[in-house]
Amino acid sequence: MNANGSIQTVINNKIAVITFSHPASNSFPSNQLKALTEEINSLSDNDEVTIVVLQSEGTGAFCAGASFDELLAVSDLETGKQFFSGFANVINAMRTCKKIIVGRIHGKAVGGGVGLASACDYAFATETASIKLSEIAIGIGPFVIEPAVSRKMGKSATAEMSLLPTEWKSAQWAFEHKLYAQLFANDAEMDTALDKFTAQLAGYNPEALYEMKKVLWEGTENWGQLLYERAGISGKLVLSDFTREALNAFKKS
Repeated sequence: MNANGSIQTVINNKIAVITFSHPASNSFPSNQLKALTEEINSLSDNDEVTIVVLQSEGTGAFCAGASFDELLAVSDLETGKQFFSGFANVINAMRTCKKIIVGRIHGKAVGGGVGLASACDYAFATETASIKLSEIAIGIGPFVIEPAVSRKMGKSATAEMSLLPTEWKSAQWAFEHKLYAQLFANDAEMDTALDKFTAQLAGYNPEALYEMKKVLWEGTENWGQLLYERAGISGKLVLSDFTREALNAFKKS
């Protein structure tokens, strides 16, 4: 695994599989967020692609969210806003992508990882794919990803996760609250179903799929502004003494 993380895409039979990786539990520093945004935007305009699958490398966590090291390095408001805008950029790229995006969630997702799963149009998961929104515990909040999470799961589920930031919610709970469309006992069963599902989707009319995608995301047109306003909130809070102390404590634990 690349020490700085990587974004790799393989295209086969009109299905593009994006695999992201990072040695720190597949977390996202700014360069990774930028690379993923650019890749999704590129695939959106690729006529050789009908379906996009988003997955992460390995058998551990699906995604641990934001890079703690980079959060600790934030020293001014503009840098903080720019960092959290990275997640805003990815979610907006997924939202406006002309292709249906299918998530493959094989393990735990925290914070921004839950946001990525929520921004998928359809998600497969295994029983190990528990979720947690831990942001309040470190003095910030899931502000940038909240619109995506609430759109998929509802405000009540988002509140339940956000206000219990140290508690894991099971994959079954996430399935019952509509984050995951299908849930499987293990990776092998998930991959068999995922391959069948994406192969079938890839054979449909791309224009019809794109029109369906637009329908699915109706009412989110303001996210181009909203998510960046939310990034500003997080960027301000990450500079607080509470957050600095909490991040350092988390890092030492």
